Amino acid sequence: MKVAIGSDHGGLNLKREITNLLQEMGIEYEDVGCDCTDSVDYPDYGIPVAEKVANGEVDRGILICGTGIGMSIAANKVKGIRCALVHDLFTAKVTREHNDTNILAMGERVIGPGLATEIARVWLSTEFEGGRHATRVGKITEYEGS
Repeated sequence: MKVAIGSDHGGLNLKREITNLLQEMGIEYEDVGCDCTDSVDYPDYGIPVAEKVANGEVDRGILICGTGIGMSIAANKVKGIRCALVHDLFTAKVTREHNDTNILAMGERVIGPGLATEIARVWLSTEFEGGRHATRVGKITEYEGS
């Protein structure tokens, strides 16, 4: 698995925690930025991560900003992306099992680094169940194509 990761200034510290987790898990990753504490615009990082996932350069993406909201909105504008904003372990698991999400969004100002790394660990290690869920995800994909 290869993961693209990005943040704005509000998610920089948490992004560093998650890249440590990716290294620990032996997961290859590409960091698309940002690497500063100066105010930057989240779409400048969220959209490139989403495009890398959508065009198959990477398998999944992780996006972090202050709340995770802006990043999830930006990512979900890219065709083929199913980005979920997650703040707990249950939804981290279910969003992979039922929704086959390909991008995880989190908010550094909302959750701490311990919970965020566990969310990412669960999300990265959970597989899509398929079955009736594949039918539902397929309807979304079909709508995107219309």
